[in-house]
Amino acid sequence: MSSMEKITYRPARDELAYTFGGRMPVAHLRSGDVLEAFTEDCFGGHVRGPADLPSQVCRMPYLNPVSGPFFVEDAEPGDTLAIHLASVTPARDWGVSSTFPHFGALTSTTHTATLQPPLDERVWVYGIDRKAGRVRFQATETDHTVDLPLEAMIGTIGVAPGGFEARSTIVPDTHGGNLDTPQLRAGATLYLGVKVHGAMLALGDGHARQGEGEVCGVGVEIATTTTLAVEVIKGVPTVWPRLETDQAILSIGCARPLEDAYRIAHHDMVGWVGSLTGLEALDAYQLVSQVGRAPIGNVCDPNYTVLAAVDKALLPGPEPAYGGVHARLRQLAAGLR
Repeated sequence: MSSMEKITYRPARDELAYTFGGRMPVAHLRSGDVLEAFTEDCFGGHVRGPADLPSQVCRMPYLNPVSGPFFVEDAEPGDTLAIHLASVTPARDWGVSSTFPHFGALTSTTHTATLQPPLDERVWVYGIDRKAGRVRFQATETDHTVDLPLEAMIGTIGVAPGGFEARSTIVPDTHGGNLDTPQLRAGATLYLGVKVHGAMLALGDGHARQGEGEVCGVGVEIATTTTLAVEVIKGVPTVWPRLETDQAILSIGCARPLEDAYRIAHHDMVGWVGSLTGLEALDAYQLVSQVGRAPIGNVCDPNYTVLAAVDKALLPGPEPAYGGVHARLRQLAAGLR
């Protein structure tokens, strides 16, 4: 890695991006740098109370903004960009969620068209107590409340896709994007295959918390201050996004139908386990079948997200993933916070 530097970035409203690809960089990073970035919520901060229906206060298609892109020096197609999330902190003491007509897992959509009436559009406001680590759910039709753990995450993070494409920030795919998995929280390292010169990293769409699957299509949406560290892994390709934590490795598949996302994630995991342990393919397949987990990211985006997860302690003598970059970046980020 090169000598490290901490860079702070807060976008002006007109600097927010709504695509991966097709944008000029807002700043440059080097391998080994730490970035502290402000990210806006998926509504651009326009939904602040129950009367702020997204269809009325947001302008389509300007939803799900990201901060960036950040040009990463020396990142070239065929490399892997490692991004360690050191911290994801709510930037405000409130978050919001909503239901949308024809959006979410339990209503008719453009992909699954039925004659049922659309769901009502409604907004929930969540109080966030950062010191206590709590998020308060308040029902809209009764006086029920419940305090939930604050488990802040980044919903959307990715690099520019290849082939001169620009992809909407609401789409997850091989470049990352709107992965919407609660596993993208502080302490995790994300691995993305570099597809263009400079990688062009961008991130946003913070959630104070989100259930597996994001069933209504909207988490507890927040603005964040997110600190991350990056490293370019030269000459090592990564086809689908991967994650690593202190405890586990996770492969991410994005597709419709849901079972194809499941297959992509587990196909990648079997190969990854084989490469880290030296297991033959069917032996790795057998082991993953017995120890694996399959957390669901989302079932509402243009592509669905499924993860394949395996605890590192259950693998026979594994080599460190990507040469131990997760541990290096965790230590680096901790030293500069």
